[in-house]
Amino acid sequence: MNDFKYIQPENLNDAISALSKDSIPLAGGTDILSLAKENLLDSANVVNLKNIDGLDKIEKTNAGVRIGALTRLAAIASDVFLIKDFTILSEAASCVASTQIRNVGTIGGNIAQRPRCWYFRGDFDCLKKGGDFCYAEVGKNKYHAIIGGSPCYIVHPSDTAVALLTLDASLTIASKDGSRDIKISSFFVRPDVDVTVENLLKPGEILTHINIPKLSNKFQSAFTKFTERGVWDFALVSVGAVIERDAGNIKKGSLAFGGVAPIPWVDKELNKKLTGLSLNEDSILKFSNEVMKGAEPLEHNEYKVKLSQGLVVELLSKFI
Repeated sequence: MNDFKYIQPENLNDAISALSKDSIPLAGGTDILSLAKENLLDSANVVNLKNIDGLDKIEKTNAGVRIGALTRLAAIASDVFLIKDFTILSEAASCVASTQIRNVGTIGGNIAQRPRCWYFRGDFDCLKKGGDFCYAEVGKNKYHAIIGGSPCYIVHPSDTAVALLTLDASLTIASKDGSRDIKISSFFVRPDVDVTVENLLKPGEILTHINIPKLSNKFQSAFTKFTERGVWDFALVSVGAVIERDAGNIKKGSLAFGGVAPIPWVDKELNKKLTGLSLNEDSILKFSNEVMKGAEPLEHNEYKVKLSQGLVVELLSKFI
């Protein structure tokens, strides 16, 4: 493990000042500890954010809900308001890793965590670490991307990001220049744009809040994921859905997927086909055949196509 300096700012401005090209923020610490053990943390400074007031609250607003980025996943999973009005987010948070991880892990950290690819985390000079080759493309790629992967076939590991995409959430990012809000759909960076990063956060920037617009009582939402183990595991595939009902049909809706692409994945053309879909078994099964139509599986992960389709059937059937 490389040596580093531990910095403990008392407020947001001091934290922003402490962050630089040679610094990394510390929230829950569950991912940064892994990065340090795997010699992927080469920053000279670790900036602790835990003492910053106001970043660990769930606040109901006139516009919807505002969640501090330091809010523990366990708090999100158990919050009565979120369970009722934003079911998909509480369900996604409740199935992250294990109880122990959820008690310390934060929603901001879950969104901004680094990929779990065994080549990136292992002793390989892969594309993401400055090499010139993605070993997953022709290697062991059971857990890797089936869509949007080239030139790097990582999958994004966040469950909550999938839920937030379907909820059309925005993120508040603070820097020395003030705060700005961006749609979460614009936050993640595909490897064909910049293979070295996974999101838009720059040195000296901190994700402070997640903002979710209010849903009417006509909306329903749900989340599901499939893992090889019951706990402490990342999704082979996950799916989130938000729909607005019109009697027995879907007036409009949104699906998002995890475990299939380098970023939490939304297929806009697929979501258009949700409009007018009858909520019955035959219609849902027919619709599921459209899922992952543009997928290009690697040698060992073609199963993710059928798995994605099956999970969509399971998820939409909850609304019948």
